[in-house]
Amino acid sequence: MKSRRRVMGLVDVTLFTVSAMLVVDQLTASASIGTDTLGWWLLAIVFFLVPYGLITAELATIYPEQGGIYVWAKRAFGNRWAARTTYWYWVNVGLWMPSVFLLFAGLFCQLFIHGWTDWPAGKWPQVAIALALTWAVVGVGILRLEIGKWVNNVGAILKVAIIFSLGAGGIVFAIRHGSANSIHGGSFLPSFGVTKTYLPVIIYMLMGFELVSSMAGEVKRPERDLPRALLTSGASIAFLYVFATVGILLALPLGKLELVQGLVETFREIFGRDGVGEVVVYALGIGALYTYFTNMTTWTMGANRAAAEAAQDGELPAVLAREHPRHHTPVAAFLITGLISTVTLVGSALFISTQDNLFFAIFAASSVIFLLPYLLMFPAVAVLRRKDPDRERPFRIPGGDRVVIALATLTTIVIAAATLLFVWPEVPDAPAEWSYTGPLLAIVVGALVVGEVILWRMARPRAPRAVRATPEPPPTAPRSATGGQGA
Repeated sequence: MKSRRRVMGLVDVTLFTVSAMLVVDQLTASASIGTDTLGWWLLAIVFFLVPYGLITAELATIYPEQGGIYVWAKRAFGNRWAARTTYWYWVNVGLWMPSVFLLFAGLFCQLFIHGWTDWPAGKWPQVAIALALTWAVVGVGILRLEIGKWVNNVGAILKVAIIFSLGAGGIVFAIRHGSANSIHGGSFLPSFGVTKTYLPVIIYMLMGFELVSSMAGEVKRPERDLPRALLTSGASIAFLYVFATVGILLALPLGKLELVQGLVETFREIFGRDGVGEVVVYALGIGALYTYFTNMTTWTMGANRAAAEAAQDGELPAVLAREHPRHHTPVAAFLITGLISTVTLVGSALFISTQDNLFFAIFAASSVIFLLPYLLMFPAVAVLRRKDPDRERPFRIPGGDRVVIALATLTTIVIAAATLLFVWPEVPDAPAEWSYTGPLLAIVVGALVVGEVILWRMARPRAPRAVRATPEPPPTAPRSATGGQGA
């Protein structure tokens, strides 16, 4: 196993996990469910986030090795399923990145270039911004982890500050002006109307506990630090998501919530549109832009390392294992991720002309593939209890094997349901338009087919290379004692 520099301490691991899981860009999508989103948040935290954290903590400390989810799937289900899991985990990041940077571009234009906010006039300028950011992420990822980790640490701190500002600001706004939406005890009860569209977004926003384990070989004390970081970050994330959602619902009417531009409108409702309020809006907006960027630096760092480990073991193409000669980062995996994002973004933009639909089509397609690895990760904890019972478990889920099986079953069912809801959503404004569903299905099917072709090619027996015969040199006559040739 390749020796790596252990540069991630407890604070780094905690901030990395917060940066991975705390996503500002999807807050307006989850709030679009309405006031009953708070009920859904509480159900998701109790019945999904807590079991998910416990499962990840046990897996991360059984095998605290570089590769994370790849290693766990390999130990539980064998090489082929581990390769498939890791491919899904890796490729979804390249597919997801365009949707995040479309949000970045929309927010950037809303703040600084108003002429590009309206579509279709602003579509290609925003696509160009998203492409530039994609390759900036590739550049950061290739840097040494000692440098790259600080990009994510700052992003995590900004995310906490922005989300706390949304929650506190929304409460102050409601006290001064009244709530923008009717909120009462009964409104918290979950319903299943528009929720079918946005409920999987809540599950998506809670994903990422396992990501830092992909670089466990670069964590100073993984057996001790990983469980502690997961506990701290999980509790913080649960509180901040609910707090921010309350703030948005108190400040902005549901009719004004937009997927791409809703965050700035919420800032403006809370803090004002001129004077000091405008300064605060711009400061928070710039901070939000930075957090969008660090969403992708975090996920690309983890997913590309998992892919590189699988490639080193011969389960994925060897090119993914190529590292930078000085920084020792998976440079080829990062470059290919950038190419996937570029093709996905430009290809989708050619067919989709509505801003929210372009964002949500790419986001939903990537999310379908994003959730697939968890259909193996969660059962893996129960399978490994049976296959490797004597392995030391520095953190062990309390309650015995039956509790483990129950938690693995519950989380797997939640992931399966969220995947189906992403495939058949009630699409905003255009629920049955093939201009939306066509690119979505094309992205999903195309990515899965390419993955199966890669796995098939990697599994084929390879004929040994023919060794070119080298002609033997002609025999030489023995030399005489004087150095001349003998007779």
